[in-house]
Amino acid sequence: MKVSVVTTLYDSASYIAEFLQRIQAELKKLTSDYEILLVDDGSPDDSLRTALGEMANEPNLKIIELSRNFGHHKAMMTGLEHAAGDLVFLIDVDLEEPPELLTPFHEKLTREGLDVVYGYQETRKGGFGERLLGGIAWKVFDLLLPIRLPSNHSTVRLMRRDYVQALVRHKESKTAIGGLWVITGFLQAGLAFRKGCRGSTSYSFRGRLFTLLDSITSFSEVPLFFVFNTGLVVLLVSALIATALLVRRMTGHVMEGWVSILLSVWFLGGLSIFSIGVVGLYVSRIFIETKNRPYTIVRKVHGA
Repeated sequence: MKVSVVTTLYDSASYIAEFLQRIQAELKKLTSDYEILLVDDGSPDDSLRTALGEMANEPNLKIIELSRNFGHHKAMMTGLEHAAGDLVFLIDVDLEEPPELLTPFHEKLTREGLDVVYGYQETRKGGFGERLLGGIAWKVFDLLLPIRLPSNHSTVRLMRRDYVQALVRHKESKTAIGGLWVITGFLQAGLAFRKGCRGSTSYSFRGRLFTLLDSITSFSEVPLFFVFNTGLVVLLVSALIATALLVRRMTGHVMEGWVSILLSVWFLGGLSIFSIGVVGLYVSRIFIETKNRPYTIVRKVHGA
């Protein structure tokens, strides 16, 4: 049985040595036939040089150097494409997800005959604001997405090769990997764990917002139906008001009030701009996907 460990590097130089030490200890409990794949996602720090320096101590280490920064999700998919193991363990390198999860994940996978075991948090980490925004995001997912995403699921997961091969068949340029994990199917189950906190994150509020929009526009048509239904309601209400005003005009009653007219113009103008924006998000996705560009470019593969 060969096991592949896949992780990505971005501002990760300070974590690499400890991560490799801890994941090696876990791997050796299972098998001597393993590989560790580090995907350098155009990291601006010394992550690549630090990883290359560890190759002398770990002959099973492979480093996939991307030509620039493409994003966390795309880098993970690239790592999974290069993984050759019968089992593939995907995890973040920053040690918020303990490498020691490999053993309980493997036990659950074999005991229950699963294809995927993923980690999730029973209680989200971080301060009140982070937990609040995270909870709102999951509620939005539940309302808008036709698929059910596991609440508070994390990157860390152990997968069988058949599942990984099916997963990497998705070739979307705008990759929202959380939805792809679910729609790929197979037998999946979660295992709760306590996630650490390193004090800072590479995901800004802007980055999280774009990830939310990518996920919604990748898997849901609900916003388009919302725009259509809203436009229909506004049209019907406008028709009723126009009819009422016409009747009052014919009976000699004239309604005055520039405020109501101004509010109506601003409301309809804002609604129109919002609707065009929603449709524009979907059109932009079509524009990007029809180019059929590779979602990452590998500059060089170092090692095994």
